[in-house]
Amino acid sequence: MELINTKKKNPKKLSFISIYFLGINGVIGSGAFLLPQVIYKDMDLASVLVLLCAAITVSMVALCYADLSSCFTGSGAAWLYSYNAFGRFTGYELGIFTWLLGCCTLSAEVVALLTTLRSFLSLFNTHWVYYVSVFGLILLFSIINFFGRTLVKLVDNLSSAAKMITILAFIVIGVFCIHFANFSPVIPHAATTGAMPLAKHFGAAFSVVFYMFTGFSFIPIAAKQMTDPEKNIPRVLIAVMVSVTIMYSLMMLVAIRILGTRMSKYSTLIANAFGTGVGKWGYILVIVGMLISIFGVAFAASFNTPSLIFSLANEHAMLPKWVGKKNRHDAPWVAIILTAFVSMVLVTQSYLFLVSCIVPASFVQYVPSILAVIKFKHTNEFPNHGFKLPGKYIIPVLALLISCYMVTNFTIKTITVGVVVAVLAAVSYFFIKVDEKHEAHHRAMLEKLKH
Repeated sequence: MELINTKKKNPKKLSFISIYFLGINGVIGSGAFLLPQVIYKDMDLASVLVLLCAAITVSMVALCYADLSSCFTGSGAAWLYSYNAFGRFTGYELGIFTWLLGCCTLSAEVVALLTTLRSFLSLFNTHWVYYVSVFGLILLFSIINFFGRTLVKLVDNLSSAAKMITILAFIVIGVFCIHFANFSPVIPHAATTGAMPLAKHFGAAFSVVFYMFTGFSFIPIAAKQMTDPEKNIPRVLIAVMVSVTIMYSLMMLVAIRILGTRMSKYSTLIANAFGTGVGKWGYILVIVGMLISIFGVAFAASFNTPSLIFSLANEHAMLPKWVGKKNRHDAPWVAIILTAFVSMVLVTQSYLFLVSCIVPASFVQYVPSILAVIKFKHTNEFPNHGFKLPGKYIIPVLALLISCYMVTNFTIKTITVGVVVAVLAAVSYFFIKVDEKHEAHHRAMLEKLKH
């Protein structure tokens, strides 16, 4: 989704249906094609139940976002909500983590693209070819972004179409290739030996599934580009979560019915399942759809992520002004270079490690946003327009408790990365001069929203 203002005086706003499809494209990424076998390895057939549990959890967080988006129309989502609720420092920290989340997402999609290519082209198993390819892709995306956003809509639309066609074809045609005998075992044998092993397997699968839904948090980021955002964003968030949950569940069921216990053997599970069911043409169809889809998501992430720190610097004065510099093509060239550098460091890691980093980064966004909902429900400071969270504190408290459960599944490595980023961001904050004029303007804006 594009974040940088164009030079047109009256840019066309995004309608409900446009936001819906952008939301679908943002949520369904490489994880839909590359992670089902990881989930199945931990929970067998019960992985569908884990998926539904994660969907309910993320939906509660999404409802909190929906509530906040009906109060504030500005672009920024989680970090903007935290800025409004808890002040400049919290907003700044969340802004940095949101940018890091974008870098992790970009890197994960690039690695996913090469993982897909590796599955049928042995050339990419050579280390130097692999690293030249991942670095080259990020460099290519950055160069394209230096020349503005002409290609972004085209690539985004092509990616969305490829993704939807691939998934729907797999579900509709795959239903006729099922084997009911593959509906066992329900859970792995190791998970039946006691409560702790079961909890361990469930937690491992839950964290991976959680990642598959995290893209929803980017939907409100470009609120200013949307028609009637107070009403449309809440509706889109709910519609996207319901649609994605149905598609993921059907994909898992069809894949399990076709492959059964062989699911954990493949790196490109959906492609192999479709190939097993209908023949080689099915495998080729899914692989092509995956490549176009993952390339599109990676390209969109390479465009959107620099816009986050550009916005922090240029529109909210939370970073030095030089970070918000543009070139003659209206592209934030400094932000693009910074994003490319961090992403190049991250692509040296494995796909699963990047996924494990995205979940804690998402957690850091969710908790302050949930707390912001609780605070505003308590103070009644800002009225809702178009959507109001039912049950007052019930949903945010449940969302907070389940989000905190995620901490038990974080690894020492990912926690260390998060702490280091938070500390470095905090230290840097005290060297950034506060723009008093902007802060006064922000306070005045908040006062206006209270009435």
